[in-house]
Amino acid sequence: MQGMLTLETLQAAFDAGEIDTVVVAAIDMQGRLMGKRFHAAHFLNGGHAETHCCNYLLTVDMEMNTVPGYDTASWEQGYGDYVMKPDLNTLRRVPWLDGTALVLCDLLDHHTHAEIAQSPRAVLKRQVARARALGFDAMMATELEFYVFDNSYESLRDLGTGDLVPISGYNEDYHVFQTTKEEPLMRALRNGLYGAGIAVENTKGEADAGQAEVNVRYADALTTCDNHVIIKTATKEIAHAQGRAVTFMAKYDTAKAGSSSHVHQSLWTLDGSPAFHDADEAHGMSALMKHFLAGQLAHAREITLFLAPYVNSYKRFCVGLFAPTKAVWSCDNRTAGFRICGENSKAVRVECRIGGSDLNPYMACAALLAAGLDGIERNLELEPELRGDMYHAEGVREIPKTLREAADLAESSEWLRAALGDAVVAHYVHAARWEVAEADRVVTDFERQRGLERA
Repeated sequence: MQGMLTLETLQAAFDAGEIDTVVVAAIDMQGRLMGKRFHAAHFLNGGHAETHCCNYLLTVDMEMNTVPGYDTASWEQGYGDYVMKPDLNTLRRVPWLDGTALVLCDLLDHHTHAEIAQSPRAVLKRQVARARALGFDAMMATELEFYVFDNSYESLRDLGTGDLVPISGYNEDYHVFQTTKEEPLMRALRNGLYGAGIAVENTKGEADAGQAEVNVRYADALTTCDNHVIIKTATKEIAHAQGRAVTFMAKYDTAKAGSSSHVHQSLWTLDGSPAFHDADEAHGMSALMKHFLAGQLAHAREITLFLAPYVNSYKRFCVGLFAPTKAVWSCDNRTAGFRICGENSKAVRVECRIGGSDLNPYMACAALLAAGLDGIERNLELEPELRGDMYHAEGVREIPKTLREAADLAESSEWLRAALGDAVVAHYVHAARWEVAEADRVVTDFERQRGLERA
């Protein structure tokens, strides 16, 4: 694929004066790229083997605060090192940054070189291996939504976020003229991603003023998640270079539609055949697909922590703005948490609509895959399809309403602990507890506006 590099082609690009910098990055709990910029000469002269980072990177919050209470790293343990092991299969050009390449890393124990169990890439790789042991490749795609503002990040930092100006003035869902206004950014994003070896399909306007979406071709689960984190970074970097800001918050404004990251999923046999399709069954859904979906429905509430990881994530789940409130399934119905797309075709698949654009894709896809595989392993029977407006359906499975509830459900789930590991669940529940505690203690604009005079 165009844009992908090997050590040999990187050497040639360095010799030609095209690349002089290599970003070496691992993934943190928030799904962000964390790492270093290497001079290409050093990277080529052995730096590609490994480097190191502080192990606090998997225990900090969004503000990079050192959060107490983790088993993996703490002041008591002295905050040592992890090994950052470059995955050379991810080495690529970064067209939107001059003279730059990028490689993603796995995080390893400094002494044993075993993968850190709580690291997002490792969590997903274990579930991918589990699927392969059952005879399947997990294929996924994430749709990623975000808002674009005329403000720069610097102006928002200096003047505050009260004067956010969306790049367009009204709902731009599929609206070609409105999206023309943001085309300098979106065209640079499409071309940049293509030049970085990411099979971008399209960009489009989404369901509110200034809201955009980028879609990339489906791939194996690990590649999809690698692409996802690169897309988020690329969008921010290209917007910043153009004096604009973007946000991937799930809900940046009470009155605006939230931003999602829908996850499309299917299993394929190891010889490349779609395992979810059976032309003789209703909707073209094979028995395997029904078991897979049944597992996801059975565990939907337990895994919501990984689809909606912040307090703000739950502000997105509201009636009438295309974010689901019920964890049920339906064919081609955008009010359901799980929508069947491509029915009666070889492209039939499960779209999980619960996740917001703030999710960590590795954790979300790992949890979804683990739930689906449990359905297959236990031959779970698929519950009946629900139709109509799921927002007003009564007596059906609801998505957790708060991060506190989602953390409780994850913590108490014996199945989730068995699937992902006790240490992984404890680690991410602890992160959620900290997030809730931080939100609980902070005085908000909402409280001041309601109570300053009236209380």
